[in-house]
This record gives sequence, structure tokens and C-alpha cells, in this order.
Amino acid sequence: MMPQVPVLLAAASDGGHTGIDLLLPEGYDIFWSAVVVVLVAVAMYRWVLPNITKILDERTEKIEGGLAKAEHAQAEASAALAEYHRQLSDARAEAARIRDEARAEGATIVADARGRATDDAARILENAQRQIEAERTQAAVALRAEVGALATELASRIVGEALADQARQSRVIDRFLDDLEASAAGKES
Repeated sequence: MMPQVPVLLAAASDGGHTGIDLLLPEGYDIFWSAVVVVLVAVAMYRWVLPNITKILDERTEKIEGGLAKAEHAQAEASAALAEYHRQLSDARAEAARIRDEARAEGATIVADARGRATDDAARILENAQRQIEAERTQAAVALRAEVGALATELASRIVGEALADQARQSRVIDRFLDDLEASAAGKES
């Protein structure tokens, strides 16, 4: 509590100010304080405030320019996206068309291959039938000659005379084979 007493004593010895006067400054202090505030305010208004305003305006312009660029970039991106989607749908349509053409071409190739295979099979079958017919005819001729020789020899033994005459031998063989064929045909029907 001691320190307060000297302050009060100093205040009391200051010229008799008491109460609210202790808080109010002297008139000359208010005047010079007002002069300094006005000088600082003028300096602030004259030099500092224009620079601050200029800096703020530049920042506003940069921000607005950035926003305009961003909007422009957004518009370009939207246009590019729309173009991309259009190209993608075109590419899908083209791929579907190519796929359909390939299927049609594949079906044509398969049909052509089947046709050629059918033609080749028919030709091979026809050649095989001709070859079988030729071999059958050749076998019949060879069999006829062999059977004829055996029949002639058998007939010669049975009859007891030689059938060396070619014309007679041919007639006997033909008659024998005709009888064989007739009997075979009679058995089939």
C-alpha cells in the first residue's frame, strides 16, 4: 500500500487538480495532438491511401482476370469434353460398323468356303465313282476272261474235244456268262 501514497501525493502536489481534471490533458497537449493527427491523416490520405487503393485495385483486376481466365478455361474444357464425347460416340459407331462388316465378310467367306468344299467333295465323289466304275469294268473284263478260260477248259474236259477255235470259244463263254447273269438276276428279283 505504500506505493499508492506517493502517487496520490504527487498528484495532489501537481497544481491542485482533483477529480475528473486528473484525466483530462491540458489544452496545449490537445492542440498539438490534434495537429499531429491531422498531419498524419493528411499524409495517409495523400500518399498511403492512394497506394493502398492502387494495390487493392490491381489485386481486384488480377482476381477478376483470373476468374475470367478460369471461366474461359472452363468453357474450353466443357467444349473439349463435348468434342471428346462426340468423337467417342463416333468411334463406337465406326467400331460397330467395322464389326458388322467383318461379320458379314466372315459369313461370305464361310459361305464361299462351304460352296468350294461342296464342289470339291462332289468332284472328288464323281472322280471316285468313275474310278470305281472303271475298276469294276476292268475287274469284270478280267473276271470274264478268266471265267471264260476256266469255262472253256471245263467244257473241253466235259465234252472231250478241244475248243481251240476262237469264235466257238467266244460263243461258249458269252452263253455261259449270260446264263450266269440271268440266274443271278432271277435270284435278286
